[in-house]
Amino acid sequence: MRTDTGQVFKLEDYRPTDYLIPKTGLTFRLSPEATRVIAVLTVERRDGVAASVPLVLDGDGLTLSRLAIDGRTLTPADFLATPDQLTITTLPAASRFQLLIETELAPAHNEALMGLYRSSNVYCTQCEAEGFRRITYFLDRPDILSVYTVRIEARHHEAPLLLSNGNPAGSGELADGWHYAVWHDPFPKPSYLFALVAGALGKVADSFVTLSGRKVELGIYVEPGKEGLAGYAMDALKRSMKWDEEAFGREYDLDVFNIVAVSDFNMGAMENKGLNIFNDKYV
Repeated sequence: MRTDTGQVFKLEDYRPTDYLIPKTGLTFRLSPEATRVIAVLTVERRDGVAASVPLVLDGDGLTLSRLAIDGRTLTPADFLATPDQLTITTLPAASRFQLLIETELAPAHNEALMGLYRSSNVYCTQCEAEGFRRITYFLDRPDILSVYTVRIEARHHEAPLLLSNGNPAGSGELADGWHYAVWHDPFPKPSYLFALVAGALGKVADSFVTLSGRKVELGIYVEPGKEGLAGYAMDALKRSMKWDEEAFGREYDLDVFNIVAVSDFNMGAMENKGLNIFNDKYV
């Protein structure tokens, strides 16, 4: 884990990355002590960048378990991995390839409350500004936009609710009391807007009909017993969506909009795409 105060980036020093990540697939096998994260990244080399240019990804306190490109497991001669950076020097000649990265996390021991952590029996993420690199190695900067598909697996009794950004794309039961849910966000977003919540939470449900007539399912999830306190928040959400349409002509583009309000969230609120997370004292 880094202990410095961070690097200062000046606008005049900005340069685009040599690589892009247009698609990101994430699979989480949740466990308090040992969560497995498998990231499958579609990587594209920018025009004019030589194949000899290494791919350098950000990390923060990560443990690498597996690394493969287009199905071929890489050897230690192909890359250099530290907890805070992954540098891959042996890359395909093709400009587009698939990179698999498997990492292992301990959410119950993540006292920084950045990245993926578990508190009060709820898994939660905080990725702004650089928390995503605590989940997997990535080009963790706001100018890298990617389409995310996320699969979450957990023990049903431990986390009956499995949420992420986007629209629900599947769910079901697994062996030994586990279950899964899949979420897909068809719109590219930066990594700092990624979100995941899993646990046992109460729900207040409603819906909103957009300007074009689409029905959006709304959900506010709170700690059990606090459902009666979420009525004003739901009303404010619906009024805000209507105001966005009337003031700016901005219609919400997903099929669901979820808000999670928990007492152990380390920020006041975080506007993750389609899955806002609040500290419940502000709701």
